[in-house]
Amino acid sequence: MNARRLRSMYVLGILLNAVALIYAAMDGAILFAVTFGIVMLYLGVRYWMVSTA
Repeated sequence: MNARRLRSMYVLGILLNAVALIYAAMDGAILFAVTFGIVMLYLGVRYWMVSTA
């Protein structure tokens, strides 16, 4: 898989996790919201690693 496709997959994952984080926070499920935030942070770091390589 090339770097361009990986970057687009990471962006899609970040966006989906952002939507899930918002819905979890609105529902009052703070633990799930924190989990989605951590996953977003991980995907952001992976995106940065792929984009700088």
